[in-house]
This record gives sequence, structure tokens and C-alpha cells, in this order.
Amino acid sequence: MVLTCRVRIGNPKQTIGAPGRSRREVVRGVALVALVGATGPLTGCGLFGDEPDPPPPDPLAPLITGALDLAARYDAAITAFPELADRLRPVAEAHRAHAAELARVTGTALPSASAAATTPAADPGAGSASAALSQLREAEQQGREAAAKACTEAPASRSALVGSIAAARATHLEVLR
Repeated sequence: MVLTCRVRIGNPKQTIGAPGRSRREVVRGVALVALVGATGPLTGCGLFGDEPDPPPPDPLAPLITGALDLAARYDAAITAFPELADRLRPVAEAHRAHAAELARVTGTALPSASAAATTPAADPGAGSASAALSQLREAEQQGREAAAKACTEAPASRSALVGSIAAARATHLEVLR
């Protein structure tokens, strides 16, 4: 068996054995593959991006949505049964005021009037005025429970406001009797 060895002296690309890639080329290639393999998955995680993580939603955001939904329900009942307007309009306005104050405290923007108008609400027109009041009473009870729960979980700086909203919703139940 005859071994052949070709050595180039003075050449930085020293070749040993059959012609092909030098050791430097192989080492550079392996290093490049390792570098790309290590940084490839990191580019998808936002580590190198300038995008900050979005802030978590405020825990009081559902109360804003709930207040606007209740106001829309009252407005729908007033439209369906105009004879209830004097009784229900102040309650609808109170819910809008609650939503506005919650939005101010949380630093969120209220949806536009057109977006709020398209919020699906129970159809109070399906039946009588007493059926509409019953539906409103049920929705108001759920809203009061949500506000009371939020009050117990809210930080001290917000608990008074949320407690006031829960109390107001309890008085709304009396208006609906």
C-alpha cells in the first residue's frame, strides 16, 4: 500500500492528502454553521428587535366593556319601550359615566360611539316591557357581581371607585323592580 502525501510549504492553505478544502476553510465553515444555528432561533423571539412586549390588559378593562354593554342594553330598551325612558335613561347615563371614569383611571380609550352602537345586546323588544326589565335586571345583577369581585381584587387606589360602581349597580336593581 502506497500513501501519497502532498504538502505545500509556505502556503497558508496547506493541503494534506487529496485536493479539496483546507483545514481553515473547514473550521470557518463549522464556525459559521454553529453561529447561525445558535442565533437563528433567537431572531424570532424579539431579542434583537426593537419591539417592546405589549403591556398586559388592565384588570378593570372588562368593567369598562360591561358598563358600555349595559348602557347599550338600556338604550335598546328605551327605543323598544319609550314609556320606560324616564326610568331607564338615568341608569344608562350612569353606566356611560362609569365607563368614562374607568377609562380615565386605567388610561384606556373608550370605543367610538359607532363601535359601541354595534355591540350586541339582548333584544329587549322581544316581548313586553316587563320582559325587558327582567332581562335588564339579570344583566345588571351579573354586572354588580363582576364589579364586586373586581373591587375585592383591585389595588387600594382603585377599590373605592370600583366599590362605588358595585354599589350603584345594586341601586340600579331597585330601579328595575
